[in-house]
Amino acid sequence: MIRLRRFLKDYVILLIIGPLCKLTEAVLELFIPLVTADIIDNGVLKGNADYVISHGLLMVAMGALGLSFALVCQKSASVTSQGFGTKLRNAMFRHINSFSHAELDKIGTPSLITRMTSDINQLQLAVAMLIRLVIRAPFLVIGALVMACTIDLKMSLIFFVASPLIAFVLYIVMNRSVPYFKDMQKKLDRVSLLSRENLSGNRVIRAFNKQEEDEAVFEKANRELADTSARVGRISALLSPVTYVISQAAIIAIVWFGAVKVNVGQLQTGEIIALVNYMTQILLAMIVVSNLVVIFTKAFASASRVNEVFDTQPSVTEKTNDTIDTVSGAPAVEFRNVSFGYGDGGDAVKDISFTARKGQTIGIIGGTGSGKTTLINLIPRFYDPRKGEVLVNGINAKEYSFRQLRGNMGIVPQKAVLQSGTIRSNLLWGNKNADDEKINKALKISQSYEFVSKLPEGTDSEVTAGGGNFSGGQKQRLTIARALVGDPEILILDDSASALDMATDAALRRELAAIKGMTVFIISQRVSAVRDSDKILVLENSELVGQGTHKELLENCELYREICISQGAEKQ
Repeated sequence: MIRLRRFLKDYVILLIIGPLCKLTEAVLELFIPLVTADIIDNGVLKGNADYVISHGLLMVAMGALGLSFALVCQKSASVTSQGFGTKLRNAMFRHINSFSHAELDKIGTPSLITRMTSDINQLQLAVAMLIRLVIRAPFLVIGALVMACTIDLKMSLIFFVASPLIAFVLYIVMNRSVPYFKDMQKKLDRVSLLSRENLSGNRVIRAFNKQEEDEAVFEKANRELADTSARVGRISALLSPVTYVISQAAIIAIVWFGAVKVNVGQLQTGEIIALVNYMTQILLAMIVVSNLVVIFTKAFASASRVNEVFDTQPSVTEKTNDTIDTVSGAPAVEFRNVSFGYGDGGDAVKDISFTARKGQTIGIIGGTGSGKTTLINLIPRFYDPRKGEVLVNGINAKEYSFRQLRGNMGIVPQKAVLQSGTIRSNLLWGNKNADDEKINKALKISQSYEFVSKLPEGTDSEVTAGGGNFSGGQKQRLTIARALVGDPEILILDDSASALDMATDAALRRELAAIKGMTVFIISQRVSAVRDSDKILVLENSELVGQGTHKELLENCELYREICISQGAEKQ
């Protein structure tokens, strides 16, 4: 947690004021038993009503003053903890946005969500408790021991016996339960992962009638989380009864031996009451300390998980240049002996070389897992190659800023994803300044205009989360339109017409071919989608086994010929 203190630098004054106010409240609380004893001994026992009233009013005033300090502390804790959480969450979100796809793959979306919500909430709670109780609770324990000594040194020995016993019980309980808290966070990650998979893939689960199996898997993960929580609960359940037995035994001893001293005139009745109150204060403070141990143990586990995110540095970093002059006449994209693999695994693409001239259409075809998507993900630098170079307009892609590199590209990923809002708000992602003419042009090219124009509100029609209120083909066409609104120099279509019928797909490709100067990459499993391309890249087992036109590949590439025969597209 120490490493996260930078997010508290704007709240230094509140970090001082809050504990000081709580400390003042604790001092007033320690004097209350003495005032109570004085009222009993000098007021009640002597029948002095005025004395009782005056000192009773003093107690009320002390209580009101303590409440005022407590409220100031509470305000300080609230503002500081919420501000800390907000700054930490914003910083973490910014850092996650700097990750390349490799880091996102490594940590995982469900885990990142849990860290940004549950873990940061736990840290917020720890900050609030730091201000409210970290100083107050230990001070009350020590203060009560000191005040007991001032009343009667021999009677205070009971306190010095009971307090270590209570502390020992707390230590045993916490020592047994603390390891389970880290385990609980991991199991919570698992529950989050299953919840996300179930909600995002609900249609598929229902299509295969897998609800019962999915529920069984979720129930198992949930039960494991519940079992771990129950273990902690069972151990923690020992805390209150054992500590209360010790404290009540101590109170009995105080009353027993105190009564003897009262009889011989060494102590007064009010002082016995004060000693009992101090023992109660010690007990309650010790329980607060135990709760703080739990809270801070969870917080340290959460801080470790949050720091793990901050310690993860993006493997793909950008140059600070705003603009770079490109090489005139250079290919739009060039791969020079490029190899790349995920993590410590083997190469997903191996020693790939090709060029794509400006205005050309490049088709990419191959079997599942052959490296098609990996290949095009290297162009916008979602990943960096292990070996070789990727050049865009004659310049190594690593030399560009992300804004310049990706700003000239339109990328349509395999999975068509729309954001909640309207059709217009989604299309404006491609160009926030696009007018209706540009939007309608993009809709027409992507074959979306017909169905969008039939909607009651047109481009202002609502889009639900993920675009769930549109069909797969409609979502694909809208994501293509979103990419086209930005007038990209390079358009990447990653199997983004798979849900379109043959006629719509053909119309889309005709419209794209009519756009002058735009380099288009089309990934598809269908020969019909790539056969008219200026160049077709054929991938197999991560290697480029053929490149050329449809006619050339039919003659020279056995794999391409097999694909064409399997689809009945072998005719030239």
